[in-house]
Amino acid sequence: MSEIKQGKCEECGKDYKDILTVCGHCGYSPHGSFTTAASDPYWKCGNCGRTVQAANPPERCPGCGEICDFKNVTCYDPACGGPGNSDPRL
Repeated sequence: MSEIKQGKCEECGKDYKDILTVCGHCGYSPHGSFTTAASDPYWKCGNCGRTVQAANPPERCPGCGEICDFKNVTCYDPACGGPGNSDPRL
């Protein structure tokens, strides 16, 4: 197992030592690996429109810092590039 990363997530400002599972902003896990995968969905903040790619939507938006509703804007249609891309129509 890797040593826990020191410092803070640049996206959400949380101390890495306080991240117990996986950071929804940057994909950091306490095992020292970054787990964001190309297959993870894209989430768009309903407040400021910031888009992040993570397995689950973040607790707080890294753009506006608020607790917001996030909409899955992953592309599931070949017209917008298919999975692994965000859908610009959403």
